[in-house]
Amino acid sequence: MPLQLHTPVDLPRADFEIEPCSRMLFVGSCFADNMGRLFADDCFRVTVNPYGVMYNPISVGHTIARLSDELPPDDRVDTVVITLGTNHIYILRATGEVVDNCQKRPQQLFEEREMTVDDTVESLEQTIALIAHRWPEARVILTVSPIRYRKYGLHGSQLSKSVLLLATAEIERRHPHVSYFPSYEIMNDELRDYRFYAEDMIHPSTQAVAYIHECMGRVYFGSAMTRFLAEWQPVKAALSHRPFDPESAEYKDFMNKTMARVDALSKKYNNFALNFKIERNDLYY
Repeated sequence: MPLQLHTPVDLPRADFEIEPCSRMLFVGSCFADNMGRLFADDCFRVTVNPYGVMYNPISVGHTIARLSDELPPDDRVDTVVITLGTNHIYILRATGEVVDNCQKRPQQLFEEREMTVDDTVESLEQTIALIAHRWPEARVILTVSPIRYRKYGLHGSQLSKSVLLLATAEIERRHPHVSYFPSYEIMNDELRDYRFYAEDMIHPSTQAVAYIHECMGRVYFGSAMTRFLAEWQPVKAALSHRPFDPESAEYKDFMNKTMARVDALSKKYNNFALNFKIERNDLYY
């Protein structure tokens, strides 16, 4: 029997697929920022934390409600990815309002509380109802950030994550269009070695983030996305090329041919969003 040197997380296929270049909204912790950037690099039309990083379920709901009000009525979102970081909330004592950002105001102005599982489920229910009303066709992916919060102590952080995990399990049970993706489990069970962590030994390394993104592809990408990536990856590599002489005729010809390939892909995939940085002139096309 071969040696088993790690514990892979089971990744069953979702009952829906994320289509190439579709519109995605990422809201939540800094892990949502990491995932959103990788999806943007593969030409998805991505909005990531438009009002800043949000860690708790109530603040995530605030972001989605505000964005829903500010976007044009005919704006579409195909997939909403919510990354929950903590069940800790901060309440402004003067108003009783849950704040999304303390804005460096004195700590004594706020009261810190912990949401229960029921509180978390109720908050997520309201957010999912809003998404269903505003974007009826949107699918929702829930995940729990794999980043532990040492400010609560490692045991306190684990308790916080447990509340979020119990709440997301209940939401997935209630709503067939909501899918749970195991970011937390992949990081802490499959990638448990410290080589997968950044220098602070808390945040995932770039390699770990890329691996979790790859795992998301296994769960949510279908044949259409596979075909698109086969066409896009060589173009992406060409756009990443750093020339010895940016002004040479050879490089200019290379870039003209590359941008012609971009134009062809854009027409094929309905004017896809090219968010890729071209090193030659430091511009985003």
